[in-house]
Amino acid sequence: MPTSPISTSASLPMGKRLTFRILLTTILGLALTLAAIGYTLLLSWQLEGGGAAINEAGSLRMRSYRLATMLAQTSPTNIVQQELLDFNRTLADLQTGDPKRPLFLPQTTLIREQTKKVQNAWRITVQEQVLKVLAEKDPLLRRQALTLYEQDLPGFVQDINQLVSLVEIELAEKTTWLRLCQTALIFMSLAASVALLYLLYLWIVGPVTRMQTGIARMTKDDLSVRLPIETEDEFGVLAQAFNQMADHVQGVHRTLEVRVLEKTAKLQAQNHEMSTLYEIAGFLAGPHPIEELCRGFLHRIMHRMEADGGTVRILDTLTDNMHITVHEGISEKMIEEEHCIKKDDCLCGAAAQQGIILVRDFRLLDQQKRYRCQEEGYVSLAVFQIVTRDQVIGSFSLHFAKERIVSSEERRLLEILGKNLGSAIENQRLIAKEKEFAVSQERNLLAQGLHDSIAQGLNFLNLQVQMLEDSLKRNDTDEIRDIAPLLRAGVQESYEDVRELLLNFRTRLQDSNLESEMRNVVAKFQRQSGVQSDIHFSGNGAPLPPEQQLQILFILQEALSNVRKHAQASTVKVLIENGRDFSMTVTDNGIGFDLDTIHEKGEGHVGLRIMRERAERLSAQFTITTLNTVGTSIRLQLLRQERQVA
Repeated sequence: MPTSPISTSASLPMGKRLTFRILLTTILGLALTLAAIGYTLLLSWQLEGGGAAINEAGSLRMRSYRLATMLAQTSPTNIVQQELLDFNRTLADLQTGDPKRPLFLPQTTLIREQTKKVQNAWRITVQEQVLKVLAEKDPLLRRQALTLYEQDLPGFVQDINQLVSLVEIELAEKTTWLRLCQTALIFMSLAASVALLYLLYLWIVGPVTRMQTGIARMTKDDLSVRLPIETEDEFGVLAQAFNQMADHVQGVHRTLEVRVLEKTAKLQAQNHEMSTLYEIAGFLAGPHPIEELCRGFLHRIMHRMEADGGTVRILDTLTDNMHITVHEGISEKMIEEEHCIKKDDCLCGAAAQQGIILVRDFRLLDQQKRYRCQEEGYVSLAVFQIVTRDQVIGSFSLHFAKERIVSSEERRLLEILGKNLGSAIENQRLIAKEKEFAVSQERNLLAQGLHDSIAQGLNFLNLQVQMLEDSLKRNDTDEIRDIAPLLRAGVQESYEDVRELLLNFRTRLQDSNLESEMRNVVAKFQRQSGVQSDIHFSGNGAPLPPEQQLQILFILQEALSNVRKHAQASTVKVLIENGRDFSMTVTDNGIGFDLDTIHEKGEGHVGLRIMRERAERLSAQFTITTLNTVGTSIRLQLLRQERQVA
């Protein structure tokens, strides 16, 4: 549902922000408090200075009488003069004040006038009398001057008392003001505390309480709760956001059941799609013939899409013809007519070039064209490509008797399955070619073995037979006796060669145990040839796959066969090292041979050539070390990067 935009605290005017009001209230309260405290401090300072002034003024009375006593006792002049200096300094302090002590008189009119009166009385009357007493040498005149001083002294002391009284009255007023300020501070503190509590409740506690109440009601599934927007500050923005959230939650809650059902249906569809994908992918990964792959694929796709018919067509790239490989739910008449079409004919053929073709309703298409699917009674059609390595190798079609819309999810699924089917078909073709190539290679090796061993033996026998016929014509019995053993030896050797070839090409690994098979081959060689044979295994490398093990076993058989035929050896040693690299060394102590002479024979020695070809099929290194009368060593080394995983 549409909602109005929510103002954030950053977009509120400064005057409406709660933080601004709290800050302003704090500043005002602090200013009033500091002003009151400052005023009380000022009053305290004035009271302290006034008290010191009263003490100093009171001391003037004592000094006045002490001067009279000193003059009557005829004290030394210097002492009296020092007392006069102290008296004058005290009067000066009362006049100017001393902030350090502090000491000062209140600055009222009466106090200033009385202070001036005291100072004038001192300078004009009292001080002059004291100086006259000190200046007179005649005792009589000195006594008269002292009498005049004593007569003027009570009036001077009375002026001082009047000054002290005025100061005391002023300080009493200030003391009253100080007490009033302190009382006001107490009431201000109480009022400020009450005002602060009220403002906290009004600005913070109240909105937070209403917010907590609203959240508690919403927690109990009361989605109709709304908060009143009473202010325009941050809590007002928060209340507005809460109300909008409540509107949204209430709207979502109304449609929650529908949305849950929709999500559940969508999830079920996705699970069904994934299960279909896994099921068909698992079937296509099996070792099935191409026709069986296509039939199982079509059956599962039709069941998943609830189709009434379907076909799988394979493209012949040489003739650009589309051949129906398997079909289901399609009449024989239609199959007879469309079992072979060009890839641009009809909709199924056109899909190989144009891509996916979806027909929702044949009645909406051009009625001037002929559609065999429509004639069969089908209303909808879906055709998808069969692709492998970005090349189209065919198409599969689904026919529906009712109007059918293929969703985007189903379309994506069928595209993926079309690629999986293409990969499975291509894998089966590659497997067939690999088998054909393997059979061809084995037949080639067999032909070479027959040509280079049996054929040569038969050629030798042919010559001997011709010589036998010639000897019979000449009736040369001695020559016939010489030829007969040669014929028997040639036939026996050819027979053994045939048996050995048949044995080699029938060899199979039992339980992929290369070590036991190699021991069996070496033991059998020793029994048949009588040559002392020894085989030794070392290393703890991983086992080789069966195809590599079989080729190594063939090479060992061929090496031992060459030792039996040509080496005339008495001992043979076979060393197998299976570490990260794999190596096999076959060494005999026979007569050896000259490699250069062997290479000059053109095609070379048949056994050596067969072993080299098998080593090339393994991508292994094959080396021969031999010297006449010393023996021969044949080494096969399969490097770690050429090893396959078993």
